[in-house]
Amino acid sequence: MLLKKERVDLITQNIGKSKILILGDIMLDEYLFGNVNRISPEAPVPIVEIDSDKLLLGGAANVASNIRTLGDEPIMIGTVGADEASIKLSQLLKNCQISSEFLVTDNNRQTTIKTRIIANNQQIVRADRENRHELDDTVQNKIFSVFQSVLPEIKAVIISDYGKGVITKPLLEKVIDACLKKGIFIAVDPKETHFYNYKKVSVITPNHHEAGFAYGRRIQSDLDLKEVGHGLLEKLQAKSILITRGSDGMSLFREGVEPSHIPTFARKVYDVTGAGDTVIATFVSATCAGADLVEAAIIANAGAGITVGEIGTSSVTKEQLLEELDYNIQNGNVTASKNSE
Repeated sequence: MLLKKERVDLITQNIGKSKILILGDIMLDEYLFGNVNRISPEAPVPIVEIDSDKLLLGGAANVASNIRTLGDEPIMIGTVGADEASIKLSQLLKNCQISSEFLVTDNNRQTTIKTRIIANNQQIVRADRENRHELDDTVQNKIFSVFQSVLPEIKAVIISDYGKGVITKPLLEKVIDACLKKGIFIAVDPKETHFYNYKKVSVITPNHHEAGFAYGRRIQSDLDLKEVGHGLLEKLQAKSILITRGSDGMSLFREGVEPSHIPTFARKVYDVTGAGDTVIATFVSATCAGADLVEAAIIANAGAGITVGEIGTSSVTKEQLLEELDYNIQNGNVTASKNSE
């Protein structure tokens, strides 16, 4: 399949007209940048002399940021702690024009912070501050109540599961059931240990490691890929599975048809952090704008190609997306084939 410029223009023109709900694990991504010139006398570790820092939205909040940057309206639901980090998070959300009114404060948790120390353009270490226990019934009920209150307004739901305890099986079942009854598109960025909880969704977007782990077969060949993709599709009773494959692009599996393989658009790769968030956000925005699943996968692939060229989590604008797609159309890259080579 060749995606033509006329079709790209029509889809991108319609991006920005939908309300999309994001439910999942919200976090802050902290970056400390510096240089290493010596080794510590206290232990055989480098001393990083920090000269700058950056605080970004992470996890489900980064998905919401991607949705906002594309022009659609994100409705973000999740939990935060009653702590200083939640105040910083609220300010970042405000800066990105994302409402924090649907966040539920859980006094038994802290707001998740992932701190990455970057020295000489290389990540040295990551330090996590988080709780990973599942939400208690009271907090789950509060979240579902908020979800129900906004359900009539939304066109799609993105489940952003990082395994931090927000996406519990009981909550997930109620959310999926409510969406199926309303005919609302459901997309899941999965945690591999929860894989078989995501039944009957519209699309699930694992990377090839997650997909192989969930199915119990490492993807080392085209035959493995096909078996894992179709096998997961059947077990999950899902409408589609989009397996991201790094430098090999993406493969879209749908019931009753051969898989579609999309080659990577990335021209440079600096950091894959948040690339999965961009993939699912762009895929869902494109779908809400009238793209079919193959078209949405091609467009999401373009979005991922932009993101991996940046350090840290980043969001893609509609203008950047159109520019990237135009560039690849001119070079004959905007295709989806039945052959994964």
